Amino acid sequence: MPTVHLLDFVAGNIRSLVNAIEKLGFTIQWIRSPSEIASANILILPGVGHFGHCMTQLAAGGFTDAIKQHITSGKPFLGICVGLQALFAGSDEDPTVPGLGLIPTRLKRFSSSKTKSVPHIGWNEATTKHDGALEGKSLFGLRPASRYYYVHSYAALYREGELEGEGWSVAKAVYGEEVFVGVLARGNVLATQFHPEKSGGAGLRLIKAFLNGHRVSDLPAGAQEAGLPGLTRRVIACLDVRTNDAGDLVVTKGDQYDVREKDASSTGGGQVRNLGKPVSMAQRYYEQGADEVTFLNITSFRNCPLADLPMLDILRLTSKTVFVPLTIGGGIRDTVDADGSKVSALDVAKMYFASGADKVSIGSDAVIAAEEYYARGKTLSGLTAIETISQSYGNQAVVVSIDPKRVFVSRAEDTPHSTIETAFPGPNGEHFCWYQCTVKGGREVRDLDAQQLAVAVEALGAGELLLNCIDRDGSNKGFDLELVRALKKVVGIPVIASSGAGVPEHFYEVFRETGTDAALGAGMFHRGEFTVEQVKDFLHDKGLAVRGAEDTSDVIL
Repeated sequence: MPTVHLLDFVAGNIRSLVNAIEKLGFTIQWIRSPSEIASANILILPGVGHFGHCMTQLAAGGFTDAIKQHITSGKPFLGICVGLQALFAGSDEDPTVPGLGLIPTRLKRFSSSKTKSVPHIGWNEATTKHDGALEGKSLFGLRPASRYYYVHSYAALYREGELEGEGWSVAKAVYGEEVFVGVLARGNVLATQFHPEKSGGAGLRLIKAFLNGHRVSDLPAGAQEAGLPGLTRRVIACLDVRTNDAGDLVVTKGDQYDVREKDASSTGGGQVRNLGKPVSMAQRYYEQGADEVTFLNITSFRNCPLADLPMLDILRLTSKTVFVPLTIGGGIRDTVDADGSKVSALDVAKMYFASGADKVSIGSDAVIAAEEYYARGKTLSGLTAIETISQSYGNQAVVVSIDPKRVFVSRAEDTPHSTIETAFPGPNGEHFCWYQCTVKGGREVRDLDAQQLAVAVEALGAGELLLNCIDRDGSNKGFDLELVRALKKVVGIPVIASSGAGVPEHFYEVFRETGTDAALGAGMFHRGEFTVEQVKDFLHDKGLAVRGAEDTSDVIL
């Protein structure tokens, strides 16, 4: 089989890229020293995270000149995410660190606003419709209606004619009012700001076209119509994973975080609800069109040696066939292995990334970190899991899971915490409430409200919030819109609404009423009441932009 050379350096989740390349019938050969690049034909530079960190790693390993020489030689080169950004002179993300300098301009941070979160996370277009030379054509398999997975805070903002004047073909995308570069191609060089290996069938098509040297092809009949421009609404499938009473890993679902069947004959409750096997269910949701899959390890498998964590196997197996982003939560903390050695949260995250995760979700430890942040007078320590992981892999790799519950008060002044006037009065007719943070799966409350936690973890470096609600968990009554609105007002990072979805209308409601960036479903999907595809069809019919189904018959035989 043909060989692809892949640069081996700190680049986040590289396993999914390997799986995608092997799925397309190619083999991988790792480049671990600069001298090996000279013998490479097809070279891929992946990259996830912080521009300065990645470029510093390349320079320290002596790779930068070797990469430039490979590009100059005319041999195929693909840069992904930071691999695209590396082509530029530099980035405002770290002004002191230079890029490769093939393009003399610099990357800028997206502007944030009330209607636009940063990082830019999700599915967006990569359109060449402004390029007359590509009318009716496809550049490396790109299609007008396809959507691709982006996750970045800094971008090459598009200026008409500038890159084209240097001989580059450009596919662009729109985020809010800003137009940015999604794809660059010139001669032997292809670079994507999005992650093709996480972009489902559309991304696999681009990788295949690059590996086979098919730069430009005719667009198939019926593939020329574009969908709604801009970022789509993400629909995420969530799988709560734990061991059942027989010791098997299962997907379960709680009712206000209680995952056991109701059993009146037992004071301890019934058996753990078993809704299926994690890997097969993740595959099913991918095929239904889920934009992301989240695994929440709700017991953290505390007694397992780290190298044998069951979730590592789940991620390895899932990432072989599921080519959308995977998030893993549970156990991302400083810990001690079975042999007594200390393992940092960053090292735990590295194992998850190496096994196929794209993002890690931090729960209870984020609450502790936030409390310490305020105790220090809102200063950073540089030592928390959020800080160390985001500094190495970028803040888009860190999700904080918030587990709040309502506390009702008669008057706003009855508590020092942030309150809302609620449309759903408390048990004694109270018209105000605040959202109290919890830890340990909701079993322990803390003197911290959800807004305080959100503000603190954004400052610490989190790139996204997974906003649960204990009161709505398993209720099928819809998301807590008041909670989502309250959190969206105090942070600039994306928010994922969770807890309470029971019908497709609930997804439309939370997108329409709160401006949330994504919405997550669990039980309604696990029980087979609705599919992800049905939810997305409903949103599409209501006029919202969603990623549609992708015909991949031309990609994988």
